[in-house]
Amino acid sequence: MLKAVILIGGPQKGTRFRPLSFEVPKPLFPVAGVPMIQHHIEACAQVPGMQEILLIGFYQPDEPLTRFLEAAQQEFNLPVRYLQEFAPLGTGGGLYHFRDQILAGSPEAFFVLNADVCSDFPLSDMLAAHRHQPHPFLLLGTTANRTQSLNYGCIVENPQTHEVLHYVEKPSTFVSDIINCGIYLFSPEALRPLRDVFYRNQQDGQLHLYHLSPSLSMTVSALTSCLPLGEDSSGLWRGAGTIRLEQDVFSALAGQGQIYVHLTDGIWSQIKSAGSALYASRLYLGRYQLTHPEYLAKHSPGGPRIRGNVYIHPTAKVAPSAVLGPNVSIGEGVTVGEGVRLRESIVLHGATLQEHTCVLHSIVGWGSTVGRWARVEGTPNDPNPNDPRAHMDSESLFKDGKLLPAITILGCRVRIPAEVLILNSIVLPHKELSRSFTNQIIL
Repeated sequence: MLKAVILIGGPQKGTRFRPLSFEVPKPLFPVAGVPMIQHHIEACAQVPGMQEILLIGFYQPDEPLTRFLEAAQQEFNLPVRYLQEFAPLGTGGGLYHFRDQILAGSPEAFFVLNADVCSDFPLSDMLAAHRHQPHPFLLLGTTANRTQSLNYGCIVENPQTHEVLHYVEKPSTFVSDIINCGIYLFSPEALRPLRDVFYRNQQDGQLHLYHLSPSLSMTVSALTSCLPLGEDSSGLWRGAGTIRLEQDVFSALAGQGQIYVHLTDGIWSQIKSAGSALYASRLYLGRYQLTHPEYLAKHSPGGPRIRGNVYIHPTAKVAPSAVLGPNVSIGEGVTVGEGVRLRESIVLHGATLQEHTCVLHSIVGWGSTVGRWARVEGTPNDPNPNDPRAHMDSESLFKDGKLLPAITILGCRVRIPAEVLILNSIVLPHKELSRSFTNQIIL
């Protein structure tokens, strides 16, 4: 029996994803036509023996999240539950806090997946490697070039046994070209080191309080003797329940025979920003050729011209003279007018592209309208196509106080008038523009 945990974070995360994350939690942002974490859930559901999928984060369980959970349970015929943290607990704190829920039913092992990654999720291969050589921690790794490896957790492995000998999160100098993909397979014993970190944090908190006030420290000690560890007691001082898997666990246990790495050469990318979401959409659309060819639009007589991989929601209305693709995703209720050219873009629910608009390397927000003969264009920041180990760079929006060229983002319910140009810009929600803009954030 197996379980899976998807770490979805919370509203104060994903700031690089704004203004798109203003309208919907980042894990529910549509990538290749479906919510980002639906790709994770589908991959988990396909693993034989999977019994339950748990989402852990500190979002409020609002209507979109609740509706998504209900739909996912129906589609994949598996229990999919959301466990809300009382505060941000780091990448490992939620696992320890909800350990009883994770271990209920005595699973053989459980997968842990970060929500903000795009992958083909070789979970069955990881499970086979774990069963062949069981260990508490199995990490999925891939390769990166020397420069970009500094932006990730770096793994030094024993090439014969694949044991992780050394782990450094975002090192300042080159350590290894093997990086952490944020996808793991843990045995139940993996929670013991998390318990040790929790106790150590708790002791550090008591020591800190003692230095502030010995009498206050005694009061805290008395309270913790009455409270279950990992529950209310962890909120008594800042950081007691916060556990960082990468720094507190992986770095500490590397070289002790407990952590191993499984290497993949499949697709993988982080989804930290809107630009990386557009790149992830391209990867997933390409993968649909193998996994869901029925999701991809086909050129047909009387229909729009399709170039490459394109997803069109069944409720969208697309004029027959439109030209779409490659790497285009069109959401629910979208209207695409005559003569529209759409390439390398995501058009979200309810948007309207009027006649002869041109949208390139952009994301058009929910309910937005682009007027006739207008042009909305961004600049791609794709990995170097000549380097097979290249990944998306961690984009910075600004340099020397100026907005760097990047994809153009229209927030929700933006109105772009006819015959204007919006280039390399970010338009915040509910704006009605009257002229062209280049390299600007439009507040």
